[in-house]
Amino acid sequence: MALSQCVALLENLPALLSRAPVLLFASDVRGLCVSRASASVLNLNCCLVLLPMCRVLLAFLRGSQKVASRKTRRLIDKSKTFHVTCGVTICIFSVLHVAAHLVNALNFSENYNEDFLAINAAHYRGEDPRKLLFATVPGLTGVFMVLVLFLMCTASTYAIRISNYDIFWYTHNLFFVFYMLLMLHVSGGVLKYQTNLEEHPPGCFNPNKTLRENMTVPKAFEEPFPNHTTEPFPEDLSVPEPFVQNNFMRICSEEPKFQSHFPETWFWISGPLCLYCVERLYRYIRSNKPVTITSVISHPSNVLEVRMIKDDFQARPGQYVILHCPRVSGLESHPFTLTMCPTDTKATFGVHLKVVGDWTERFRDLLLLHSNQDTEILPIFQQRRYPKLYVDGPFGSPFEESLNYEVSLCVAGGIGVTPFASVLNTLLDGWKRYKLRRLYFIWVCRDVESFRWFADLLCMLHDKLWQENRPDYINIQLYLSQTDGIQKIIGEKYQALNSRLLIGRPRWKLLFDEIAKCNRRKTIGVFCCGPNKISKILHKLSNSSNSYGTSVLKSAPSS
Repeated sequence: MALSQCVALLENLPALLSRAPVLLFASDVRGLCVSRASASVLNLNCCLVLLPMCRVLLAFLRGSQKVASRKTRRLIDKSKTFHVTCGVTICIFSVLHVAAHLVNALNFSENYNEDFLAINAAHYRGEDPRKLLFATVPGLTGVFMVLVLFLMCTASTYAIRISNYDIFWYTHNLFFVFYMLLMLHVSGGVLKYQTNLEEHPPGCFNPNKTLRENMTVPKAFEEPFPNHTTEPFPEDLSVPEPFVQNNFMRICSEEPKFQSHFPETWFWISGPLCLYCVERLYRYIRSNKPVTITSVISHPSNVLEVRMIKDDFQARPGQYVILHCPRVSGLESHPFTLTMCPTDTKATFGVHLKVVGDWTERFRDLLLLHSNQDTEILPIFQQRRYPKLYVDGPFGSPFEESLNYEVSLCVAGGIGVTPFASVLNTLLDGWKRYKLRRLYFIWVCRDVESFRWFADLLCMLHDKLWQENRPDYINIQLYLSQTDGIQKIIGEKYQALNSRLLIGRPRWKLLFDEIAKCNRRKTIGVFCCGPNKISKILHKLSNSSNSYGTSVLKSAPSS
């Protein structure tokens, strides 16, 4: 009997050799490989995308005492770029992941095999693939995640952020829903792995099962030998040497066993998500007490200045805060750069905000009294109750580094002057304790009225440095792109600025060469807050070489 079974096994050897590759490619594992690979990339980026949003942690690391290396601080300055890069990567690989699972759903349905019930997501051959996509927890959560990601991606474009910031703010806060769906998505257990690889290595065969399925017994022998097909395969039967050496012909000791993968996504996102939630809780506790508004000043060109006082509030020049006014909006909060920081002598801090949207318009109407008269650059002394205003922050920004260079070039465009206003206010209180020894300040505006926002500050700083015999400490250049109304700034009050007012746009190449020539073999920090066009020009010039041995480092992007 053993000899006859061996002969039959050798006769069916071609069928056995062709069985393994047929089963391997019947399920089209390429779709599974692509889906698993893209899922790994998504896990990594969903983990990293949260870290740049931990504002308190970045502000802590940005301090000069925490991170002494200037190169490391410059990497922290790229946190926004890093966040955007991770977001774009998530969108790209999400498309790839979805496309792979669409192929997988079709393959599960068409290549259904009763021998592999444990690893086939379909219940029967020809099952509608839409049931796998819309009637299962992984499929349904995946569909909702794609919708949420689509809203977040489209609302993050520059056009929508500029035209309607509310849409960007509300859709971007759907990230919490996205992460909740992601945790449910990976708990479905669709993909499985084999737990008994040693007992059932890939490509092996079970002799008893293989003989029963592939060997045919003549009808004449079915009655005399009724138990022929169920007799166990002899354990002591020697297998031919070529048969053993073939990779597909390893003997199985038991049937394969499969188990669902433990969701690896939990390992990736649990840490950053908990860190972010703890930080948000800390920020909520820190900002739950409203500030005291001391004065509101209306400036030309729809610019509003708000000065406040808050207990134990400390900030560094260049940092920003997030304002929340419940009477304007119960959910919206908006960031504004500090233009005045508290010092040892005064506890007042303030911000300048340009009225350009619905939130700022409603906020202005609550702060200012309705009047048809022209508003001067003076505090509002009328008695009134200001709305409750909550301040979250301060948070770090790249402009903090402007005082850590011996020579700094600060370029502002329009309202982009606000980060440098706090730096100028700090220098007005005292400049000797900082490393900065020479500051080039360039401000480009369309209309002359915009210069009045900080004209008094620039004049006071100019007079202070002249009295201290350091007129070369700050070099001020004001560029007016439109000549209409230039005569309005002419006057005794701003006489110090009149000689520094130029018509047209800066000639950046000549300006960089002049600064490099006056500061040979020194490192100059370049800081820009304004249109992207100016930032790109400065970035290109900063990377170009010069013949004076001057190193120019662009340390901040435009905003």
